Amino acid sequence: MSLTQLLNNVGFFGGAVMACLAVLSVFSVGLIWDKYRRFRTAWRESQAFKPAFKKFVHGGEHQELIAAVHKHPSSYVAQVVAAGILEYDGVHQAGRDPSGSIELVQSAVRDSLSETLVQLKKGLGLLATIGSTAPFIGLLGTVIGIINAFHGIAESGSGGMASVAGGIGEALVSTALGIFVAIPAVVAFNHFTGKIETFHVEMNRAASQLVNCLFKIPEVRLPEAHVPEAKAKLKVSDAQVAHAAR
Repeated sequence: MSLTQLLNNVGFFGGAVMACLAVLSVFSVGLIWDKYRRFRTAWRESQAFKPAFKKFVHGGEHQELIAAVHKHPSSYVAQVVAAGILEYDGVHQAGRDPSGSIELVQSAVRDSLSETLVQLKKGLGLLATIGSTAPFIGLLGTVIGIINAFHGIAESGSGGMASVAGGIGEALVSTALGIFVAIPAVVAFNHFTGKIETFHVEMNRAASQLVNCLFKIPEVRLPEAHVPEAKAKLKVSDAQVAHAAR
């Protein structure tokens, strides 16, 4: 039986199931391509932004980092860093002590990280839904096809292949179409979820490095020239204590 003959034997409900699966397939492919394009752009811009961020961490100016942030708006790392550095710069521009704004910077970084994750995960829930429901929609088409096959047997009064071929073919096509739609959706969902986990780790690392760099506490050390003098005073003090004890 050719494809044209098979489609001619498809009933209304079977055709509706196949049409639904076809729409889900087109929508799934479009969503997968859109997420792939966005993730690729975000990763490339993040890689381009990292040298500027490393330069800042090793003693660069925060104004240079702000300029680099504006050059890479699609970078997930730059979005998190931008929230913290712009909050820090706003406090600095207002004439207040930036060292006291650590809670504001941390809050801005956390909010930006959460918002960025929400944007990265956008659409993945629908992709997971398509991957999990498409086989069941195909199974519904399978059941409808088998029902049509038994209906053909009842009408013909015999169980020959001619009477059941249309219904069985409809059932098999629905099953195959449901699996065909589900497999790419599930594979893409797992792939994008793994990417988001990697992005999350990189954003957390960048946020920690930013806060540590902006609010680091310098070590208090005694100047080298005063060390002998301090030791001499300590020895004199010990001698006085010993003399008083005698």
